[in-house]
Amino acid sequence: MADLANATEPGLPDRAAPAGASSGLIAQEYAVEPNRPLHGAGGGLAAFMARHHTAAQSELMAVQVRPGWPPRAGALAHLAAATIPALLVPLAHGPGPAGNGGEAYYVICRPPPGPSLATPGRSWSEQELIDLVLRPVAAALEGLRAKGMTHRAIRPDNLFSAGPGEPAVLGCAWASPPGCLQPAVFEPPYSGMCLPAGRGEGTIADDVYALGVTLLTLALGRLPLAELDDATMIRRKLDVGSFAALTGDARVPPMLSDLLRGMLAEDPAHRTPPSMLLDPAAARQRRLAARPARRATRPLQVLAVPVWDARGLAYAMAMQPEEGARLLRNGAVDDWLRRYLGDPILSARVEEALRLRGQDNGEDESRADAMLAMRSVAALDPLAPICWRGLAVALDGVGPAIAAAVTSGPQPDRARLQEMLEVEAIGTWLTGAEGRADGMALRQQARMWRSWLRPRSLDGGMARVAYALNPLLPCASPLFAGRCVARLSDVLCALESISARADSRRLSPLDAHLAAFLVARQDFAGGGVLVADNAAGSAPPPLPVQIAALAALQRLDPRPLPGLAAWLAEQAEPTLQDWHSRTRRESMGRQLQACAANGQLGRLLALLDDPEARRTDAMGLRAATEAVARIDVELHHLQDGSSERAEVARRLGHETAAAAGLIALTMTLGLAALG
Repeated sequence: MADLANATEPGLPDRAAPAGASSGLIAQEYAVEPNRPLHGAGGGLAAFMARHHTAAQSELMAVQVRPGWPPRAGALAHLAAATIPALLVPLAHGPGPAGNGGEAYYVICRPPPGPSLATPGRSWSEQELIDLVLRPVAAALEGLRAKGMTHRAIRPDNLFSAGPGEPAVLGCAWASPPGCLQPAVFEPPYSGMCLPAGRGEGTIADDVYALGVTLLTLALGRLPLAELDDATMIRRKLDVGSFAALTGDARVPPMLSDLLRGMLAEDPAHRTPPSMLLDPAAARQRRLAARPARRATRPLQVLAVPVWDARGLAYAMAMQPEEGARLLRNGAVDDWLRRYLGDPILSARVEEALRLRGQDNGEDESRADAMLAMRSVAALDPLAPICWRGLAVALDGVGPAIAAAVTSGPQPDRARLQEMLEVEAIGTWLTGAEGRADGMALRQQARMWRSWLRPRSLDGGMARVAYALNPLLPCASPLFAGRCVARLSDVLCALESISARADSRRLSPLDAHLAAFLVARQDFAGGGVLVADNAAGSAPPPLPVQIAALAALQRLDPRPLPGLAAWLAEQAEPTLQDWHSRTRRESMGRQLQACAANGQLGRLLALLDDPEARRTDAMGLRAATEAVARIDVELHHLQDGSSERAEVARRLGHETAAAAGLIALTMTLGLAALG
């Protein structure tokens, strides 16, 4: 546990605030005013007024993070206080006061310059769209691209303008997983089909796509394809292409139409880059000879849904994996690919997936079919995400998807994600998606994630995976209800505060959720003990392990913790009965109270976990036991000796009596003879 003092928290930006700071400020600088909401300013999240504590006139915005949806740690680290035009960049982040009297996690940024562009019924002119939306947003995207970041939240209600004729400003996109608040219509098919929290960081090309849909929405004055559910809308895009599906019969101005063809290209590599969009006239002239998808002469029916091309088949199999696996096994897919689509290369890839399915002898039939469907989807559509039992998630969206599923998602999603990790599906996915990622690194990652599941800290280890993959996800321990504990430095302050509640003192200070949180947040030698010793599943670790972990945390911040120490001392009182010496027990009780008053957990640990004192106590017990045994032997010997002496006395008495009788008889006979 000593190594914890040198542990760091990977991926956590320096601008994050220590939770529970006495000042109540975020990053020791920003104050949130939860009683002053900013309606519609958070781009789908609650937002409130905020201010810098030294500049009362400087108005800022605090966007509240939704529980279970971790903020974007990478973007918060790389964009902190960056200067990017037409973009609300993050200034700081951390826990602050919530309107319900508790705490919430916030991202601080400038407030929008005015209302959003989501004005129903208004149709923008082509010139307005180009000058006031396209150019400023393209400049913001180019700034993000230069920093290796994406926005992933471009839509009318997250674009803001100071007023008519003023350029648009991109809103905050850092307080939730990338793309999770986007309606699926703003996402390319391969992203829109994913779990909202699992869409991943994506690329700037995905932002260009969302900007294209936004421009079309503003031009039409309505959301395209709003009458369709997400699955039907995605099938429409795959069937006829995004541009044709979204525009339909609508009359789009010629220049905007040309721009949208490039921005909504199916292949992200073919989409117009932001740097070119800064000059719309030049971007309009850009032409890429993108080969149209091969279309079959006859559709393949997948549960009554007609499929005409390979990407459509991949989507159908991803959403209906059992039916897809059946069609693969009975040869219908291979026959359709060869005879009606005329693509022997895809047929060979599917045959390889079937061959690998035959090697999955150790798997049950259902799991082997799930593997087959996943490999086949990857082989049929190079852009498809990881698809497992009807659930889709981007490779870099696995962490946020697990966090959402563990904290607030439906049980089926959580179970499927857990199974996906257990079978190392992410590594297996590569067999059908060659060239998508570094195969060796991805397989190692899949093995590591599976190893995180094995410790039984809670929920089969899914809590540990969620915390490990989301460095800003707050701990979900029931102890912290109403508090926001997202960093190691938050833990002791929160526990010290909680120790004042009598109801909490009856519980363990380090429950299974907090154990999983600590193991995930730190990389130290003793970390595994917290989980390895916790074989009972949801039971807390043993008390000495709890104190050792918390004492190691205190070495990072050595302030006294009398409340927490007293809490732990109360938890330790029953263990005093383990000491055999009554004198030692009485002395330990007095020392426990003294350690609690001192507030240093290390001293408490040294008192309770003292091997030398334990050996002395054991030796005393052994010596006392041996002494009692010797006394028992002596008493036994004394008891045996007294019995022997009594027998001798009885025998001597009988002999003496017999001798006396014989003497008397002899004397009597002698006297008779004399007489």
